[in-house]
Amino acid sequence: MNPTVGIAVILTVLQAAHCQMIKDLSACLLGQNLRVDCRYENKTNNPLTYEFSMTKDNRKHVIHSTISVSENIYRSRANVTMYKNLVCLHLQGFTTSDEGIYMCELRATNDYTGNQIRNITVIKDKLEKCAGFSLLIQNTSWLLLLLLSLPLLQAVDFVSL
Repeated sequence: MNPTVGIAVILTVLQAAHCQMIKDLSACLLGQNLRVDCRYENKTNNPLTYEFSMTKDNRKHVIHSTISVSENIYRSRANVTMYKNLVCLHLQGFTTSDEGIYMCELRATNDYTGNQIRNITVIKDKLEKCAGFSLLIQNTSWLLLLLLSLPLLQAVDFVSL
């Protein structure tokens, strides 16, 4: 086998073996609801599974998952939305009893490097409010944002110095 071809095969296998990586985990309050954003980099089109859980008093509580079964107390309060490279947990009616260490766990099919896991400590009094503009950016195309901003640009009177 040609050494160049061998190196190319090894690099391809190594890249395919590590299919996704969690880049960031953040939490914020949207009214009385908690939103936990799990941003990741995905290098494959393989299906992605996830699990959001919370650890409190050294006990793990599964909130929403495609990997294992969610606990009953969260089933009616939690849902997950997925966007390109973003998995969002929405927990309705967030209270201080829901405080703890939240975990996002991601797994891509045929990813042999194991699950990607990231934790964040969530305390209600220390959470920031979710920014409305960032929500708009996540759910809206840039072209639509530009079109929506045109009236604002027309209203501003630019003065040249």
